[in-house]
Parts: sequence; C-alpha cells; structure tokens
Amino acid sequence: MVGLFKHPKRKIRKLITQGNYEEAIQLGKSLESDYSDDHDFMFIMGSVFFLVDDPKKALPYFEKAFQLNDKDLEMLRLKTNVHLALEQKDEAIHCCECILNIDPKNDEAHDLLDQLGRL
Repeated sequence: MVGLFKHPKRKIRKLITQGNYEEAIQLGKSLESDYSDDHDFMFIMGSVFFLVDDPKKALPYFEKAFQLNDKDLEMLRLKTNVHLALEQKDEAIHCCECILNIDPKNDEAHDLLDQLGRL
C-alpha cells in the first residue's frame, strides 16, 4: 500500500492502461487537492475523462494543465479535441495557434485550422 501513495500518478496511469477508468477517476478525485498544481496530474485526469467521452469534465483539467505548462503539445492537442467535442470553435482555433507558436510546422494544427476556417 505504501507504493500507491509514493507514486499515485503511476497508479492512475496503470488503471487507465488496464481500462479501469472509473477506478482511475475515483483515485484521481481523492488525490486532487494534493496535486492541484501538478501539470502531469491535471493532464492525466483530463485524459481519463476524455477517454470516457466526458469532454465537459475533461476541460477544467486541461485548462489547469495549460495554466501550469502552456508548451505541452500533447496536452494542447487533447485540449483542442475537447473544445471540438464541445463545439467551441474559437477555443479550438486558439489551441491550434498555441501549437503553431511552439511547432510552426505542425501539419495537424495547420490542417485543423484550414478545416475550421471553412466551417
């Protein structure tokens, strides 16, 4: 049991990998106050909610992860997908622009901006 509390993010990731999403969410929620300023924790929690098709609950975690580290391309990509799932076009465009500020040659962001411009 000591290992669980030494590496709780690792435990959450393991639960996600095993497909135990609800258990991962419960564990994450119980640890949230201790990890509220941890970018990786926020990314993991946002990801698990995105995996269970709950973008509305995923968004606050990605927003917090963005506040803590606005240079994480994978987080920005998932945050973009969450905004798209919530039909928040302007916010998705902003995320693509952030991606391009970090990686100007990112084809995925360029393609998505082209698609969003045509909607």
